[in-house]
Amino acid sequence: MLLEYLAIALLLVVSTLVGLIAIGLGELFGPKIKSKVKDEPYESGMPVIGAGTRRMPVRFYLIAVLFILFDIEVVFFLPWAVAFRQLGLFGMFEMVVFIVILLVGYAYAWKKGALEWE
Repeated sequence: MLLEYLAIALLLVVSTLVGLIAIGLGELFGPKIKSKVKDEPYESGMPVIGAGTRRMPVRFYLIAVLFILFDIEVVFFLPWAVAFRQLGLFGMFEMVVFIVILLVGYAYAWKKGALEWE
């Protein structure tokens, strides 16, 4: 019964070992000379001016999360379209409910100004 899972377990073990071996070889044979220049983050060869970090507006993350949210919800259209004939009228009604809920969320985000880029 568990024989079917042997290939998956073997894949996980081998991939973990390859990752650990790669990290170990890098630590073993990699350069160990530390300097101030090597510890600085790479900024296209230009000297760093000011703070290395800057504050990102929350609106950027909000739009990114909304994009992922609506993108994942739209992925549900493909299985529905493939099984459309087998689902019948019930499947059509359920998808209409899903689309209405999706549109309500989209309208709410639009009304709140979450989609405005300034």
